[in-house]
Amino acid sequence: MVAGGLGAYWPQFPDLLPQLRRSAARVAERMRGLGDVDVVDVGFISDAQEGATAAERLRVAGCDLIVGFLTTYMTASMLVPVAQRSGAPVLLINLQPTERMDHATFDTGAWLAYCGACPLPEMANAFDRAGVAFRSVSGFLEDDRAWARIARWVHAAGVRGALRHARHGLMGHLYPGMLDVSTDLTSVCTQLGGHVEVLEIDDLRVRAAAATDAQVAERVALTRAVFDVDAGVDPDDLAWGARVSVGLDRLVEDFALDSLAYYHRGLDGEQHERLGAGLILGASLLTARGVPAAGEYELRNSIAMLVMDRLGAGGSFTELQALDFTAGVVEMGHDGPAHLGISAARPRLRGLGVYHGKRGWGVSVEFDVRHGPVTLCGLGQRRDGRYVLVAAEGEVVDGPHLSIGNTTSRVDFGVDPGEWTDAWSASGVDHHWALGTGHRLAELAAVAELVGLEFVAV
Repeated sequence: MVAGGLGAYWPQFPDLLPQLRRSAARVAERMRGLGDVDVVDVGFISDAQEGATAAERLRVAGCDLIVGFLTTYMTASMLVPVAQRSGAPVLLINLQPTERMDHATFDTGAWLAYCGACPLPEMANAFDRAGVAFRSVSGFLEDDRAWARIARWVHAAGVRGALRHARHGLMGHLYPGMLDVSTDLTSVCTQLGGHVEVLEIDDLRVRAAAATDAQVAERVALTRAVFDVDAGVDPDDLAWGARVSVGLDRLVEDFALDSLAYYHRGLDGEQHERLGAGLILGASLLTARGVPAAGEYELRNSIAMLVMDRLGAGGSFTELQALDFTAGVVEMGHDGPAHLGISAARPRLRGLGVYHGKRGWGVSVEFDVRHGPVTLCGLGQRRDGRYVLVAAEGEVVDGPHLSIGNTTSRVDFGVDPGEWTDAWSASGVDHHWALGTGHRLAELAAVAELVGLEFVAV
């Protein structure tokens, strides 16, 4: 954050600068109250030289968002260097002290404290000519509507920061034939930032084998505390899922992973097939802890889940399942890992003798997402390789569910489910996406803008 005003005013109106500094301190205070936010406040600048000094300090700090507080008129030369040198997205805020001036009593000095709107067109023009993207929020100091918009940009910057520094695990191999799921790993780093760690299924095998009996028993106890364990669950299958879960935690720790996508086919019950089949429990527990894990090697989906998680929405591994034209809803979910933190009720762990479309057997998770407003978020890829962030808002409603060890949510989009499905499929989204709680279109649009992605709202 950097606040500023024109230094020529200070000797002319002695009471002005102290008032503006108080406003800047209040803005910094409210910024720190927006959640897990680290505010680098470089203070108040009054001329281009001080702006250059602030620019260097913010460049070194490596911030995810530069907030320029226009407290009164200031020249563009004071802020353009800040934006140019930092390389971070820029948010300009114009928050006057109160809703309106007291015209009968105000003199020129008092008016100038309300003059933050004055330089905004100048900044916009100069930033555009400098090739620096920006966005702005205008309001007053305690304007909740303005602060809601500011919070949106700050939280979006947090997601951008998470992507810039993320370490994504990719373990196993592509589910054969899923052409949309195939991802050029270089494109992740170049378009989103971060790092993709390529893992072997053997990286998990050795860690699962090293799990002690005590650790496995502890994980079984945790599972029984978190889930309703169906009577049909084989104790040996539960113990195996617990062992794989312990190994998976160690894998995530050893490679410092922020997300994981995986798939391994295996054959005839051999060790790698059993590992692939035993991942669902551990992947669900990881996702609930903020390390999203997705099956079927869907790297861009685990990244979309990370985006939703960092927005506080959860984000569960999801695909289309069926359409209910009588109720007017779209049924969606997935076999396998899910975000336990957004379950409508206590999740159920069910034993499956067959995983449809996959080899192996074991335990799987069953629930529907918390009823109420939800948002879908998917990360697709265009013909030219560019990523596209696709989103839609709906509402999870009550209704019948299959008892087959799948997550299933009934989502009402307010339109014919067939027409919605056609529009969603034409958007560029992949086979899978993240289903999270709350209506998040505005936040996701902000994320897309700050990261530099095309945004499509269905």
